[in-house]
Amino acid sequence: MSRHGSQRTLTMPSGVRSWRAMADALHARYDAIADEPIPRRLEIERLVRQPRKWIYGAIAATLVAFVAGGGVGWVARGAAASPSTFQNFTLDALDAHRLYVVEVRHPVEVPGSERAHLQQWLTKRCGWDVRAPELDATGLKLVGGRLLPGPTGPASFLMYESASGERFTIYTARAAAGTTQMRYARQDNDGALFWAEHGVAYVVSGSSDRERLTQVARLVYDQTEKTGG
Repeated sequence: MSRHGSQRTLTMPSGVRSWRAMADALHARYDAIADEPIPRRLEIERLVRQPRKWIYGAIAATLVAFVAGGGVGWVARGAAASPSTFQNFTLDALDAHRLYVVEVRHPVEVPGSERAHLQQWLTKRCGWDVRAPELDATGLKLVGGRLLPGPTGPASFLMYESASGERFTIYTARAAAGTTQMRYARQDNDGALFWAEHGVAYVVSGSSDRERLTQVARLVYDQTEKTGG
């Protein structure tokens, strides 16, 4: 046997012993952990199902941000409102909507027959030019309005009603955002469209029928953009 061959034969047992020692150390350290049950969050079935939640969440977020039936320029106008601004205003508006649309005798403080007084009073109390839009084209008449507390101060609240008793409300309050695109939200059987213009946030609430809600909100948007209030 050559000199190199004998050296190889002599050094191999030393390498094997070190490998075995390493293996024994790993077994001693981790065998107990290997015998433990797999945590539920790491089970294969749960890991396979998990990505679907993210996909469904992304789809839902996309649907909420998209307003069916609206023009691209109209929907995409301005920057996106921050989640907190959008959520705070929309939740407050929907709460007020559900609270007052069921009222028969006292749904408003000032009736629609006193439109000029209502607009003047709300403008003075809120600090911006409040105008009650003409929504006859959508079959809605002004019931009246009231003053409400808003997320950042006073809020104006206008109610409209159709001949069939269908009611829509317009909630406006000061917002930190200047101009934002329109966003849709739904809670139970009620829908809402939010946007901000010139530092004032608007939420039109009503039927969860998005096409109908969009029709009303678009008319409100067109008129408030022209009048600035």
